[in-house]
Amino acid sequence: MLVLEYKAKGNKAQYQAIEEAIKTTQFVRNKCLRYWMNSPKEDNINNAAISRYSTVLRADFPFVAALNSMAVQAAAERAWLAISRFYDNCKKNKPGKKGYPRFQRLGRSVEYKTSGWSLHPTKRRITFSDKKWIGTLKLMGKWDIHTYPIKSIKRVRIVRRADGFYVQFCVDVECKEDVPSTGQEIGLDFGLEHFYTDSNGHHEPNPRLLRKAEKQVKHAQRRIYKKQKGKNGRKKARNRYARKHLKISRQRTEHAKLKARHVMRSNDLCVYENLQVKNMVRNHHLAKSINDAGWRQFRSYLEYFAQKYGKVALAVEPHYTSQQCPDCGTIVKKSLSTRTHTCKCGCVLQRDYAAAINILRKGKEKIATSGQGGSKTSKQKSRNARGVETSIQLGAILVEQVSTLILESHGFS
Repeated sequence: MLVLEYKAKGNKAQYQAIEEAIKTTQFVRNKCLRYWMNSPKEDNINNAAISRYSTVLRADFPFVAALNSMAVQAAAERAWLAISRFYDNCKKNKPGKKGYPRFQRLGRSVEYKTSGWSLHPTKRRITFSDKKWIGTLKLMGKWDIHTYPIKSIKRVRIVRRADGFYVQFCVDVECKEDVPSTGQEIGLDFGLEHFYTDSNGHHEPNPRLLRKAEKQVKHAQRRIYKKQKGKNGRKKARNRYARKHLKISRQRTEHAKLKARHVMRSNDLCVYENLQVKNMVRNHHLAKSINDAGWRQFRSYLEYFAQKYGKVALAVEPHYTSQQCPDCGTIVKKSLSTRTHTCKCGCVLQRDYAAAINILRKGKEKIATSGQGGSKTSKQKSRNARGVETSIQLGAILVEQVSTLILESHGFS
């Protein structure tokens, strides 16, 4: 699946109509959740029951009936996705919170399937034909949507962001590219001092995008509180603040995408740490820096480009990779502040460089013992690379609550 995204241009009335469609989607999702919560256990509410209830909502509420029927079904599917995820976590006995479904307070998107919209022959305009009266929107961007047949477009989604509305097309195509084999192998050690250190001794600088823009972000945030609640000035100040974060998010995405693409084009095997970022950010002294680095996003793009180029991306457990000597294998315990590995055998290396060598060795051993060399992403369920916005592929479904489908920059395709 591939997601192509365009900036949508329209007038004020059309933007208001989009907002109404988004609110309707939010209403349907929350009503379906309430229906599941209030139903007795004996009813065994499943996906089909949620879908039937969405039809009842269309009959009971005229503003729901005004939205395209397949868009209403897509909203019900979002509710069932949250419910099924909760059931799966309970079955797996996931530690901690199981993710009980919550009501959506602020919706950001409305999703259409194969009806309710039509593309202009030039493929630079799209018309929404339901009774929300969105009408025709101009599509601004450089994506080549005209190269794909209409039948390959499985979903169309309108997304609201701080800088306007965007139209996303979910295209059913296989993303493959023939890249010559290089015979190179690399191990990556993620860090905060450097974005990553590879087993060749290269230190990739950490961009620290949030840290660099933090002064501007805090200034924009303070301006919100100086405005009176309920006034238009406060709304504009909030939008300026949101734009600051949106810019940082896009910069982080492009950085992760660029570096991951370079790594996978240059190497046939990439081994990296299977870091549990969710647990690591519990350290409040390092949480901001860890989130700013964007290791999870970088890993997702490594796996995506590995699959696209026919390479191998493998995650290994990080235990003792920074403590073990890459020469003799002796465990040399050291604190985080100790940045040099010094062993009795005479091995003296920069700490992250030594860890990267150990990570690569671990990956090779894992491939040799378990036969995972033929896997593109260590035979685990492949994550979809995150795009500019957050959403993920489930079949042909674009789901807002999780993260986004494969979405590359124009220059990378």
